[in-house]
Amino acid sequence: MEESRTIHADRIRRIQVPYAFWKRVLDVIGSFVIIILLSPVLVAIAILVKLTSPGPVIYKQQRVGRGGRTFTFYKFRSMYQDADRRLQEVLAQNEKSGPIFKMKNDPRVTPVGRFLRKYSLDELPQLFNVLKGDMSLVGPRPPLPREVEQYDDRALQRLSVLPGITCLWQICGRSDTSFEEWLELDTLYVENMSFWLDLKILMKTPLSVIRGEGAY
Repeated sequence: MEESRTIHADRIRRIQVPYAFWKRVLDVIGSFVIIILLSPVLVAIAILVKLTSPGPVIYKQQRVGRGGRTFTFYKFRSMYQDADRRLQEVLAQNEKSGPIFKMKNDPRVTPVGRFLRKYSLDELPQLFNVLKGDMSLVGPRPPLPREVEQYDDRALQRLSVLPGITCLWQICGRSDTSFEEWLELDTLYVENMSFWLDLKILMKTPLSVIRGEGAY
């Protein structure tokens, strides 16, 4: 019996190592190529953000990654500079249940930021998070520390893998989904993750982004 378990464990290791290797290869090559191809867009967005509202171009925030490790998360700033301070003012208007905060017409979002969010352009700096190894191209979205504090054991499964820029949630409704639906999609990904599932999600993401549905 013990020998059977050992053989089974060895087989799992042989299966997992190639996937982890190719996933990282896809992350590095994919993020690098996208950064190069979209560099004019990145520069244009940076200039637009800088000219239309005071504050830094890149918004840095602590997020929780694999294994509960925190890392610095990058986005183009889509909110006014005092947005974090004003969070308490709008918490009562949260349109989602669970630990997440979502509000369609958040007054803290700038006009340019609203456009960037609609087409997920504010997320592009996370390509550098992928290059650093903090994130993957595909994986559950990285939560805030205050959200993780409210997680139950089921929700904590999201932290067993690298967080990603896109995921099943991104192509299945985005912010129009409830937290429970979001959690179900992330659990489905964690339990079935594979190189081909990652490619499938990546191929479906551009169309989802262009539609701009459920993004705010």
